[in-house]
Amino acid sequence: MPDAISFLLNGELRRIERPAPERTVLDHLRLVERRTGTKEGCAEGDCGACTVVLGERAGDMIRYRAVNSCILFTTELDGKLLLTVEGLQDADGGLHPAQRALVEHHGSQCGYCTPGFVMTLFALHHAPGMTDEDSIHQALSGNLCRCTGYRPILAAARSVAGVGDDRFARMARDLLGRLDGLRRGSGMASAIDGEYGRYDAPESLAALDRLLAAHPDAHLLAGGTDLGLLVTKQHRALGHVISLNRIPELRRIEAGGDALIVGAAANYTDILPHLEKDWPSFAALIRRLGSWQIRNLGTMGGNVANASPIGDSPPALLALGAEAIIRSAGGERVLPLDRFFLDYRRTALGAGEYLRALRIPRPATGDFFRTYKVSKRFEQDISAVCGAFFLRFDDAGRVALARIAYGGMAATPRRAAGAEAALAGRRFDAAAVDAAIAALADDFAPIDDFRASAHYRRLLAGNLLRRALLERTTPETLAGVLAL
Repeated sequence: MPDAISFLLNGELRRIERPAPERTVLDHLRLVERRTGTKEGCAEGDCGACTVVLGERAGDMIRYRAVNSCILFTTELDGKLLLTVEGLQDADGGLHPAQRALVEHHGSQCGYCTPGFVMTLFALHHAPGMTDEDSIHQALSGNLCRCTGYRPILAAARSVAGVGDDRFARMARDLLGRLDGLRRGSGMASAIDGEYGRYDAPESLAALDRLLAAHPDAHLLAGGTDLGLLVTKQHRALGHVISLNRIPELRRIEAGGDALIVGAAANYTDILPHLEKDWPSFAALIRRLGSWQIRNLGTMGGNVANASPIGDSPPALLALGAEAIIRSAGGERVLPLDRFFLDYRRTALGAGEYLRALRIPRPATGDFFRTYKVSKRFEQDISAVCGAFFLRFDDAGRVALARIAYGGMAATPRRAAGAEAALAGRRFDAAAVDAAIAALADDFAPIDDFRASAHYRRLLAGNLLRRALLERTTPETLAGVLAL
């Protein structure tokens, strides 16, 4: 059982003995490696100045993904390839295509954000199919520049997107062999008792069951996009961290039958194609949840288990009738998600239990679903109100089933039972929606805070339901209004 992690930094072997569970990759790069091209900006995964690229085996190729090093723990590098801006140039000093594109298109001024942009462009360079304008904008959504302006940066991105022709592509076989060697050689760390805390990385559900039975208060780490903030913003020592990222079942996505089964450690990037197929409105919401870097790490399971009243995915999952598959050493149980959230950041998980997966019913013919988010910024911002609306109709066109859920309206994400009852058995028209909006006053008593007043939240909740009516009945009219 190794007491160290091993990884490749720009192709060079690195071994860290007994790493602290909460040491971030950014701190390791800057303070230990003195690789200062990677910058700290926001320390919460918003600005992109700290962007690095992780490489790992995906079948017979290396998959490169841009991530935020400020909220990624160094322990999660074990067995992987870490690339920083210092490692991209050729042996003779020649620039990588991503670097050269920014030079040729004049995509830098002060230069502080430039290394992060370079690494995002590197990942885009190696991303098959991400060559259309929307994909390029999505890729760059997590990198902020205060002085250059985005036109030349977008031009640079267009010139390298999806090309994948560089020295890393030519040496892929060698890199794959070296990554495999890390796993075969000294092995990957499964448990480390260090000076500053303990780190476990079980490789099976049974091993996780045993760990949580013995250590029910340990922090579970999947994407770390929330857990990382405890370190970078609250300066907390985590003590004991259990990583979920080596358990295949927790990263698996099963799209067969009548439901989509999403493992609790599956990241948003891998989930998105399935949502695009079944629930495109849900996919559009997830693309606003965070940047490309955040979606490459963040997990829907973590978003649910975190139980924030303003998490983006719970309202949609509640409206879709999702279920939580909960596991412990004592076995598994399935719980409707509307019984999972008990109070502010409190769930139905007992000691030693964890969320194994989410079961999301797939659509039937004629089902209607929309979800909308209102926030001060369009992307990468916390909701003032998030609403989700699911309707199923009978043969006469009346509402046979209504599920309406909101985030930002209560201490938990919650369904609107009164509004649902007001729609049941009626045609989905203006009169029915007016009755449902009136019922919302009894369903929720929102608070005033710096994101929105209670009055504004009540108004939004009703107007989002009206928008669903317009999209159901007069989509062409609404499209014209939204285009103005």
